Amino acid sequence: DNKQITEKTKKVINLASKKGVKIAVCTGRIFASARIYAETIGTKTPVIASNGAYIRDKDTNKVIYEKYLKTDEVLKLAELTKKYGFYPHFYTYNTIMSEKMVFSSKNYNEWNKVLPDDAKVNIVICSSLKDKVLEYNGKIIKMVVASDESIRINELRNKIQNESNLSVVSSFPNSFEVMPYGTSKGNGVKILADKYNIPPEEVICVGDSENDISMIQYAGLGIAMGNATEDVKMAADYITDTNENDGVAKAIERFVLNN
Repeated sequence: DNKQITEKTKKVINLASKKGVKIAVCTGRIFASARIYAETIGTKTPVIASNGAYIRDKDTNKVIYEKYLKTDEVLKLAELTKKYGFYPHFYTYNTIMSEKMVFSSKNYNEWNKVLPDDAKVNIVICSSLKDKVLEYNGKIIKMVVASDESIRINELRNKIQNESNLSVVSSFPNSFEVMPYGTSKGNGVKILADKYNIPPEEVICVGDSENDISMIQYAGLGIAMGNATEDVKMAADYITDTNENDGVAKAIERFVLNN
């Protein structure tokens, strides 16, 4: 599981694209990092980044949709997260800011070492997160918190979920992301489908994590990967093979190319 798109998957996606199927990458990652997947696929692929908060065409760089956290929300989230002893990470479409490099910023820092310059993510480690947040006023898309302390991180997640009207979702164990109200991958897919006048029943979504459930439920055909979490499988109409066994390619072959 090296998070690479296999040659078979690329080939099958391109065959579907030639058939007239619109392809989109939908991810929790920020646009600067996510666009590399769109480039790798080799089709004219819009990118739904940050769990649906930021949608942009990778070729024209035209922003199709964007939704940001309010500055007062960001400052409250920062204060609350620090009270729990965690380092919040705040994201714009191409920048991560935090007072310490832990978990997600460390991961992006590692990815930066092998990515081309135009796909690198800016990582800003600052002494005052409040000052940095004000500097990026109105351009912060989401907050990410990650820790090995699963009990306390879940307490913080539940508190934010219960006491605010923000969208809270998880892409990985022991971490969660906070985005503007109404933000989800499902909403991101809906915005893109509406733009192309594609009804939900003609949409196929494939995913494996908690943050994929909303788009799997939105799609006329929601497909869980064989390596998906149980809650994703429960939400899906069909379960394909694992990512290591070309599950995406097999699903496209079955439901698109062989139809």
